[in-house]
Amino acid sequence: MLDRVVVDEAVREMRPDFAVLVVVAEGLVNGPGDEESERWLADAAGRAVPDDPHVEAWRAAYRAFGAKPKRTRPSVEALLRRADALPSVNRVVDAYNAVSVEYALPIGGEDLDAYRGAARLVRATGEEPFDVIAGGEPAVEHPDPGEVVWRDDAGVTCRRWNWRQCVRTRLTETTKNGFFLLERLEPYPVDRLLEAGDKLAERLRAIAPDVRVESRLIGGR
Repeated sequence: MLDRVVVDEAVREMRPDFAVLVVVAEGLVNGPGDEESERWLADAAGRAVPDDPHVEAWRAAYRAFGAKPKRTRPSVEALLRRADALPSVNRVVDAYNAVSVEYALPIGGEDLDAYRGAARLVRATGEEPFDVIAGGEPAVEHPDPGEVVWRDDAGVTCRRWNWRQCVRTRLTETTKNGFFLLERLEPYPVDRLLEAGDKLAERLRAIAPDVRVESRLIGGR
C-alpha cells in the first residue's frame, strides 16, 4: 500500500501544503478496548489543545471545497471537542484516536484487506458510492460534486477529506492488516507529523509485538 497512495493533482492545486504520512501495519492482533488503550485515551485528553492552529487550517480546507465545518467538522476537531469522553472502540482504533488527540492531527485507519486497488485523494464527481449504516440498515450515499474524498476502486472510503469513514473498510477486532493516513496542513510541522507516526507505531507494537510497520511521507518536503 505504501506505493499505492495517490493525491490527485486537483487536490494538490487546492492545498499545495498538504502532506500525508502513510503507515502500514501487517500482522495486527486487535481486540476490545482494555485498561491500557483506555489509559492512552485518558492521557491524550490531558494533553489536548482544542484551539490548536491546525484545527483552523482544516476548517479553511473544508470551506474551500464547499463543506460547512460547523456542520461536518474535521475529524481532529470532532475528537478534540469530546476528548474527555472518547469511547473505547477497539485497541487499534483507541491507539490512533489517542495519537490524533495528543498531536491535533487527523488520522484515518483502514482495513487493508478490505481495500480495493489504490487509495486516492480526489475531488468527487458525486456518483461514487459511499457505504453507511442508516437506521440500523446498510445504505449507500454519494458525496457532493467537487467534495474532497478518499476512495478506492470500489467507492468512497472517507467523505469530506477526513470527516466520515465508510463501513466497508473500518478497522474491526478481526482486522489483521491495516494502514493509517496521518494528514497535515500548514502551519503544522512535518517533524511533528513524523513524530506522531512514530508514536502510532509504538502503540501498535504494544498491541501486537510482532507487527510489521512501514511508513511513507507524501508531500511536505
